[in-house]
Formats: sequence, structure tokens, C-alpha cells
Amino acid sequence: MSISPNVGAMTKYLTRLTAAPIYRRFETDVYELLGKIPAVGHPAQELAGRVKESLTNLVVPTVFFEELGFKYFGPIDGHNLDDLVDTMKHIKEIGGPIVLHVLTRKGKGYKPAEADRLALHGVTQFDKTTGAMKKKASNAPTYSHLFAEALTEIAEMDPKVVAISAAMIEGTGLRVFEKRFPDRIYDVGIAEQHAVTFAAGMATQGMKPVCAIYSTFLQRAYDQIVHDVCLQNLDVTFVLDRAGLAGDDGATHHGVFDMAWLRTIPDMVIMAPKDEAEARDMLYTAIEH
Repeated sequence: MSISPNVGAMTKYLTRLTAAPIYRRFETDVYELLGKIPAVGHPAQELAGRVKESLTNLVVPTVFFEELGFKYFGPIDGHNLDDLVDTMKHIKEIGGPIVLHVLTRKGKGYKPAEADRLALHGVTQFDKTTGAMKKKASNAPTYSHLFAEALTEIAEMDPKVVAISAAMIEGTGLRVFEKRFPDRIYDVGIAEQHAVTFAAGMATQGMKPVCAIYSTFLQRAYDQIVHDVCLQNLDVTFVLDRAGLAGDDGATHHGVFDMAWLRTIPDMVIMAPKDEAEARDMLYTAIEH
């Protein structure tokens, strides 16, 4: 929450929309009128609600962006290259800021990828016919898997332990924890900053949040770690996946800066295990102390 009043086209637009008496009065009157129709009143109200939602989804993007000063075009099929190129040729002649809303399907054209968007998100070698991954030489459990198993064991003994992820439940191994404790895991989406502040808020209420985030993506939440966690000296445990060189995930996922920038923050205790056994011990220590 800002100290000064919120400013900008978005705030002004939303305020005008929600505060307009004529809009709220009209909506209420129509809803009540439909409810008075014999026999079909309630179904008519439900239908009106669905129609309103559909029309809102159709109209609001255009109105919303235009209120912000953008010209809005779309949505259009991102897989229809002829239409996409033609549209882009036309809009590049228009002055001012423009939003082109393009819809695409992940894995489009490759059935195994369309059927399972997660399995082929990041891949090594795989069978092009079936989409099945070719087995690696080693079947040793990963640190992600060991972490999730250890966290699940701790959570069995301590009901205050909760897990938080930023759209990486699968990548951090937390699917195991989710199956055992579906009500004690929170996926906040691609919002690492929110994940950290959310964890801080839970810690203020006596919970023991364990925030599992890829090392390279935690950099986005530097300010939240400083102000919302460490300055308050809150009991939050961060587990950084993909620390060091991330291998197949590529350069964008190399967690090579975590030690350097986390060491600058007061009250932050950093532990780096040398092996799987030490990783389990460190997780227990971090949560219980």
C-alpha cells in the first residue's frame, strides 16, 4: 500500500467504473426484476450473470487498454501466420502505443506436447513419435526430490510447516508434498516477490513457511527479502533449487549469484550442503531453529 494516493489511468478508470451509481443501480434493478419472473426467475438470473461475464470478457480488454492510452487489437490466432503478419503490417502504420493480443497454444502441432504441457516444457532427448523422454544413465534421486521428501517428513511432525512455490511445484519436487498436504502448499504463480512477502506474512502468524524457488528467480525478490523478511527477523526458510550450474535448463537458470548477493543481507543464514545427507540435516535445522 502506497503512502501517497494512487495515481494513473488504471486507478482512475477502476474507481469511476466501480463507483458509478447509475451502473450499480441498473445492475441491481435488472437482477431483482428477473428474480420476480414466475418459474424461471432464478435460471434467468444465472443466465444474465453468464451473459454479463461473456460480454465483459469481450469488451473490457479494449476499453481497459484504451483508457490507459493504448490502442487494442485482438485477440487473434497466433498460429495463423498470414493473419498475424497482415495484422502487424497494418498496425505498424498506426501511431502511439499499441497492444496486440495474440493467442497461442503451447506445443501447437506436436500432439504429445499439446497433451502434456508440463512434460515437454524443458526437455533433453526424447522419442519424437511418443514424446517419451529417453532414460538418463543415472537414476539417482535429485536434490529436489530429496528436499520434498524431507519436507514432507517434517510436516508430518509439525503442523505449522507450509510450502510456498512460484509456479514451480513440479520443478522443485513439491508435488510429493502437495499430494500429502494439499491444504498446506501455496502456488502463487510467476510472482517471486509475492511469494516472499506471502511467506513473511505467514511467519508473523506463527507458521513456518518454506519458500522453494529457483535460485536465479529469487533475485527478483531481493527487496522483499530485505524489507519483509530479514529486517523483521522472521522465521522463513528459503530453499533455492538449481543453485550453481543448472545443466540442461540453460544459462537463464544458472544460479551462480545467490551466495554473493544473499551474504549482503543482515540476519540471513546461508547453508550449502555437500551431499544429500547434509541437505536433509540442514533443512531440519533451518525449520526448527
